[in-house]
Amino acid sequence: MSKGEGGERRGDAPGGGRGQARSAGFVLAAPQSGSGKTLTTLALLRLLTRQGMALRSAKAGPDYIDPAFHAAATGHPSVNLDPFAMRPDLLRALAFADARPLVVEAMMGLYDGAADGSGSAADLAEMLGLPVVFLVDCAKQSHSIAALVRGFRDHRPSLRFAGLMLNRVGSLRHETLLRDALKPLGLPILAVLPADPALTLPERHLGLVQAGERADLAGFLDRAAAWMASGLQPGALDGLLGVTLRAPAPPKPLAPLGAHIAVARDTAFAFSYPHLLEGWRQAGAALSFFSPLADEGPAAEADAVFLPGGYPELHAGRLAAASRFPEGMQAAARRGALIYGECGGYMALGEGLVDADGIRHGMLGLLPVETSFAQRKRHLGYRRLAPLPGAPWPHALTGHEFHYATIVREGAAERLFEARDAVGTDLGAMGLRRGRVMGSFAHVIDGVVP
Repeated sequence: MSKGEGGERRGDAPGGGRGQARSAGFVLAAPQSGSGKTLTTLALLRLLTRQGMALRSAKAGPDYIDPAFHAAATGHPSVNLDPFAMRPDLLRALAFADARPLVVEAMMGLYDGAADGSGSAADLAEMLGLPVVFLVDCAKQSHSIAALVRGFRDHRPSLRFAGLMLNRVGSLRHETLLRDALKPLGLPILAVLPADPALTLPERHLGLVQAGERADLAGFLDRAAAWMASGLQPGALDGLLGVTLRAPAPPKPLAPLGAHIAVARDTAFAFSYPHLLEGWRQAGAALSFFSPLADEGPAAEADAVFLPGGYPELHAGRLAAASRFPEGMQAAARRGALIYGECGGYMALGEGLVDADGIRHGMLGLLPVETSFAQRKRHLGYRRLAPLPGAPWPHALTGHEFHYATIVREGAAERLFEARDAVGTDLGAMGLRRGRVMGSFAHVIDGVVP
């Protein structure tokens, strides 16, 4: 993947055309995970939205949970921008879909990406021609901050730093020490944010507790906005949030699974990429949605069913006790609908799921696989997928795997993909297919679409 695409060419549009306005916005990044990027992004989005600014937001990398928080903060959908797994023209089309300025929440540390070193937030910023707003957790340092910031700024001279946000500042004295240390670097300090233990985002094994599960979310976002307002410096964002031209049309999307795709959507099956669903719509597919947790089955007229990932392990007893959901899925299989499951959806298609307490719950029984959370093992990383005969797409795909489930038993079925990791290590075949029912632990992100 090329770096610096979009670079420092003043006057270039997102698509690279000459003589057009430069895109507006920034990437909010940090030295490492745990620095407060999500809280700071949400606070900023909520504050600016309440002040009447129309913004677009995005999350860098393969994250399903944070974009839902972004959407709650702004009232508008958020998108994923994955510089490793997405085609550059898809990235630009998603980033600059309209004239609103863009705020991107980075993933991990600024220069952290896939196992091969590519696909970092720094790569994304350069590909989109956006500057970096650098957030630093100052809780356990004072003068050392200068060395840290200088190192990150100078590590890649082509990367533009718009300024700093100082998080978890303990006192006025602490702020003075930080400002004195940073002054020789000449970087604007955009915000000084006090430590506030009340502003916490609960987590579980795959990330934050989902936005839809927080009854107090609106109040939390408003408190976060007030926190940001107390620390944002006057005029700090002037020049960073202008107006951008619309991007060219998006590239050809992945082919839809069918003419009418029924998509499972609730807190157990929440991990579907908006760009993937929108691409199917653009290709002419009709989408309908159903909730397995509400014991709903897919639409009877659907010729394809998509079970996304999520948290079926947290709701396994409820899924196992359902009646209309399994009846509807069995009916879809009998009429020859293409049924495709990813990660949690793949587990739900199996014969059984053992929860973290060791209790086995019967699943749909459409694929000969049994999974367990009692025997936990983390599987994490990008995947390069080569579809095998019968897979939904015939061409090379990029995807991501992140789960703690183990396979305790598999029966006779065809494999779905041949998989490699980001550095090309052969991971062997993954996933199962039985006729037109299929799935794997990989979340498909994009592909080399002819």
